[in-house]
Amino acid sequence: MTDGEHGDPFGDEFADALALVNGTAPTRRRSGTADPQGASGGAPAEYAADCAGPPPTGGAPGPGRAEQHRPATSGDAHGAVSTGPVTRSSGHAATPWRIARDLAERAVPGPVEPGTAELADALGRTLAAPLKALTDLPSFDTSAMDGWAVAGPGPWRVDRAADDTGPGPDPGILAGHATTAVLPDGHALPIATGARIPTGATAVLRSEHGEVLELPDGRARLYAPRPVPPGQDIRPRGQECRCGDQLLPAGTLVTPAVLGLAAAAGYDELAAHPRPRVEVLVLGDELLRDGLPQGGRIRDALGPMLAPWLRALGAEAAPPRHLGDDAEALHEALAGSTADLVITTGGTASGPVDHVHPTLQRLGAELLVDGVAVRPGHPMLLARLAPRRHLVGLPGNPLAAVSGLLTLAEPLLRTLAARHPAAPYRVPLAAAVPGHPRDTRLVPVAYRDDDRHGLVAGPLHFHGPAMLRGIAAADAMAVVPAGGAERGTEVELLELPWPTGWSAGWPTPDTCYDPAAPTGGTA
Repeated sequence: MTDGEHGDPFGDEFADALALVNGTAPTRRRSGTADPQGASGGAPAEYAADCAGPPPTGGAPGPGRAEQHRPATSGDAHGAVSTGPVTRSSGHAATPWRIARDLAERAVPGPVEPGTAELADALGRTLAAPLKALTDLPSFDTSAMDGWAVAGPGPWRVDRAADDTGPGPDPGILAGHATTAVLPDGHALPIATGARIPTGATAVLRSEHGEVLELPDGRARLYAPRPVPPGQDIRPRGQECRCGDQLLPAGTLVTPAVLGLAAAAGYDELAAHPRPRVEVLVLGDELLRDGLPQGGRIRDALGPMLAPWLRALGAEAAPPRHLGDDAEALHEALAGSTADLVITTGGTASGPVDHVHPTLQRLGAELLVDGVAVRPGHPMLLARLAPRRHLVGLPGNPLAAVSGLLTLAEPLLRTLAARHPAAPYRVPLAAAVPGHPRDTRLVPVAYRDDDRHGLVAGPLHFHGPAMLRGIAAADAMAVVPAGGAERGTEVELLELPWPTGWSAGWPTPDTCYDPAAPTGGTA
């Protein structure tokens, strides 16, 4: 199974990856599958033009300092990986992208324990119990239209509401007002939408369909151009549900519509799983928090982006903390954190100020994923700090960090929040996308209409690891298998957790893919 194919996730590729994670050589190899350790001839002499960069040396899977690290591990395919101290070994293979996502999803045994949440605080959580109706909906027969409640066939004598004694036109029966009116056969009463149907009424005649004629004796008579069938424009009690009916199963994501349904069904609070608590640590002395880049320093793009992105994934994320390149500050922050997930940005390689690996070793953390065969973002990592507390180390380059967020953080948060995975979604490409010789690529795409293929995904340029212009205009990230994909090839899409340009009716972005445009690399 190649990185871009569907198939058994526990096949040869999964076993090989786990063998590599465990520090042993792969025991199974399918014919024609490249050896990630270089046994099949090593890396190609040249990358594709879109994957520019020096070929890896020593059989290591691609450039990047973080790929110099690999712990000795033992464990199973479900993320229950036990590791010794974080050690550094040369030439290890990065974890295949799909397997890395599976490991992240299985890194915790299940979601955070459920509790109760008031409706105002339940949005984005997951129901921990079925939503059952606490009352009939509607709870009494109601009018579906403004008009007249009528009894029997017309024409009808128009009565005044029993509780109407004021001058002027009779407002009739209003929503929210109890009525004791009894409507005899041949009579009618004005009624508002949502008002309770009086006893004896057989239908509602819409105001635009009726005509009232004043009689010489001061009475009024209502006429209709056609017969009014019994039950017309009446919402009978229990039409939507009966008390005790299951409205939604456990595991349903609480959306605004779910909140409305719960309120209508009589709920003040819901049984729901809490939002996973996430702490974001932004590393790097070169990052500015305001103003223009200057003096060799650049603006921090990840701090403003990650917290709202994490909230869209169902997490509770406070504003990020900026630690700079300070090993002691990082150790203190990780040792004292009680968050379900800590996310760091930068520092996952092996440079003189890359402190993530040494700090994890100092804390005795379990390294579950150390480098992923994906571009951009391959220096990402996943570590277990405690039985139910984890760390995702994102690369410092912005789009590479987005790749790490979608690859490792999203599956882990999905498990913690008890969210269901999105159904696989595949769309044809509007243009060919060059591929890495071995690694999966994640490429920003925008939806558009195509005369031949219908809805297609147009690859966007400005998709280098340090660029955000492409993802800012994107509807989704396309999963491009090793070797690339031709125009018209259906590829898997990772949709973004907010209304996209396509669904929101935004203009089609003009940053469409141009093979000649600079990409900024694919690290």
